[in-house]
Amino acid sequence: MSDLLHGLEVAKHNSKDSCWVIVSGKAYDVTDYLEKHPGGSAIILQYAGKDATSVYQPIHPAGTIEKALSADKHLGPVDPSTISTVSAPQVSRNLDKMARIPLSHCLNLDDIEKAAERIIDRASWAYFHSAADGLGALANNQNDWRKVLLRPRVMRNVRRVSMQRTMLGFKSRLPFFIAPAARAKLVHEDGELCLARGAARAGIPYCPSTYSTVPHDELAQCWTTTRGNSEYGALWFQLYIAHEKSSAIELITKARTLGYQALVITVDSPVVGKREEDERYRAELVTASGDASLLTEWSKPQESEDGPPLRGHHSSTLNWEDLGWIREAWQNAGPIALKGIQTAEDAAIAVEHGIDAIYLSNHGGRQCDDAPSGISTLLEIRKFYPDILTKAEFYLDGWVRRGADVIKALCLGAKGVALGRPFMYSVAMGDEGVMKVIQLLSEEIETTMRNMGASSLDQLNPSFVNTKRLELELPDDLNFAFNEAALKAKL
Repeated sequence: MSDLLHGLEVAKHNSKDSCWVIVSGKAYDVTDYLEKHPGGSAIILQYAGKDATSVYQPIHPAGTIEKALSADKHLGPVDPSTISTVSAPQVSRNLDKMARIPLSHCLNLDDIEKAAERIIDRASWAYFHSAADGLGALANNQNDWRKVLLRPRVMRNVRRVSMQRTMLGFKSRLPFFIAPAARAKLVHEDGELCLARGAARAGIPYCPSTYSTVPHDELAQCWTTTRGNSEYGALWFQLYIAHEKSSAIELITKARTLGYQALVITVDSPVVGKREEDERYRAELVTASGDASLLTEWSKPQESEDGPPLRGHHSSTLNWEDLGWIREAWQNAGPIALKGIQTAEDAAIAVEHGIDAIYLSNHGGRQCDDAPSGISTLLEIRKFYPDILTKAEFYLDGWVRRGADVIKALCLGAKGVALGRPFMYSVAMGDEGVMKVIQLLSEEIETTMRNMGASSLDQLNPSFVNTKRLELELPDDLNFAFNEAALKAKL
């Protein structure tokens, strides 16, 4: 036992100046990593000198800390008899005492959310449920679908309907896919594996997050095994561009090597949005821990010219020129999509740069407050740059909760839609919950198609919808900061 570190020795290193943590029985010196941690330094400092295993494991793939720290920061195993278990501070809510809702009682995706809220602890709920600032962008996502009305046609033979779609060149049994979202292990021990299995069984695409809590190689293996010989479905890779170009290239190379079939680059996160529900809970936790000095750590201003900006967890320098080296690293391994396009101008620029797919999204309302919904941006594109709808594939997300929402998007030119939060909520109920979301949405799409008078998705077009209410909120013209005339000429 003499070669083991003593827990009391680790406990001495409990400050910003010298911060050690214990993970899975081993001690690590994370002092120099505090300012690099994507989740901020506050959460690490809460466990400075302590055992952080319970908070680390649910949100990090195996091997994350070993890879993030150089070998000299791996301090070695700690005598287990000297490690004291740390009880994380908790802030309860009244819903904790309420009865669970059986999955069989869930008749729509709103019911799935209500059922999940009874299961998910408050910390995880705050992370998944939160949105930016005054929730204006979230409200746009929620409200804009109702501003587009359906125009059903009658007296058509809809005895048989087909919901199949080809998205990014891959066959899908349904016109939707699972959007990238992180930290699924917060709500279920299998985490993103539930989503990979669900997508493979249903024959739809799945796009795991860069920050998947299950390693990407395990997800790829799980998806491949579950899919078997089926020709339906696909596995795409969502990419956040890191501060260091080398880290981004490493991720792209990894995705290509593992056989991910498309690269989906998130471009709307130069900094992380101010998500008050999540940050309020963090503040309450810090207060409960008794160390109020940590309150300012999460939103720390830029301290030097070369340092990351306020909330700058990803690259804040990403620009159109970077597509060159990204393509070089990807080596034409599949289509490239840009996720987070929110204006007609940027959609047009993306097409000019030869992007295969444009993913309209305001990040679930989590980034820029009062940003437009995906369906609103799609209408803006139809108004100002209708020709580009034939030059790239268009996808969107943003509070898709009904089969009718999917139909509206497809009528207006989208190839498919994505869902994030409903699937993350469903993971709390395991594989059965994920399949329930797919079942509910597919049944609604099928029913809506028949009532609309459409027997296949290819029949859907703008004549099936009335968009006048939402069009009233679109700009009269575009105050385009670039050379709009030159761009139009090229398009």
